[in-house]
Amino acid sequence: MRIDVITLFPEIFSVVRDLGVTGRAHRQAIWQLKTWNPRIYTSNPHQTVDDRPYGGGPGMVMMAEPLRMAVQDIRQDRQKENAPPAKVVLLSPVGRPFNQQKAQELANSGGVTFVCGRYEGIDQRFIDRYVDEEISLGDFVLSGGEIAAVAMIDAAIRLLPSVLNDAASALQDSFHESLSGLLDSPHYTRPEVFEGEAVPDVLLSGHHKNISTWRRQVSLRLTQERRPELILQARSQGLLSPVDEKFLKTLSDK
Repeated sequence: MRIDVITLFPEIFSVVRDLGVTGRAHRQAIWQLKTWNPRIYTSNPHQTVDDRPYGGGPGMVMMAEPLRMAVQDIRQDRQKENAPPAKVVLLSPVGRPFNQQKAQELANSGGVTFVCGRYEGIDQRFIDRYVDEEISLGDFVLSGGEIAAVAMIDAAIRLLPSVLNDAASALQDSFHESLSGLLDSPHYTRPEVFEGEAVPDVLLSGHHKNISTWRRQVSLRLTQERRPELILQARSQGLLSPVDEKFLKTLSDK
């Protein structure tokens, strides 16, 4: 997988390129990262990429031309390296919310070009002509798209084959389809007793069926308490079994 990023701050992406499981995967050439600074596509001495907004108002707006040139160079470079065509994705508060399904879609693709905006925004004409999709990390505003892009890259890369030491680890992630999109159950490790609190007996029993049942019930209870909309979503998709529904009823009866 190849990921291209248009950004004024390429150094931010060293976090996913160099560190942790994504860094190891990058060194193993499981994925590739290229960053493109729009300042190199300017002709003025100060490498200005923004200007005052038409109609007035606070802040500055990123100009369309440097971004357009960056996208064109990326397309040519991907073609030269026989990389598959990739969507151009703008990180934007008005975009569709990012979730585990979108992370899996990205992992299944041949890559993506992220556009990281700054200042008050980006000239809408660039968005209309060159952006295929807008995605939001959540209902809040960041100083730029870089942090959101880093999060999305990390979420997708860890889903690629051979990235995690144990491929089954991703199957136990919260929101994964193997958990019906619900929250994961709690995890425990040594010591067996910490500050007077012991690991739940069932996890020490070695009885795999009982452990599986316990984890599913705790997942259901935790999701019902903290993210009840995920229960409704799983139910509407037919992902809850009669056993699940029976357990959830015991929670509502209390």
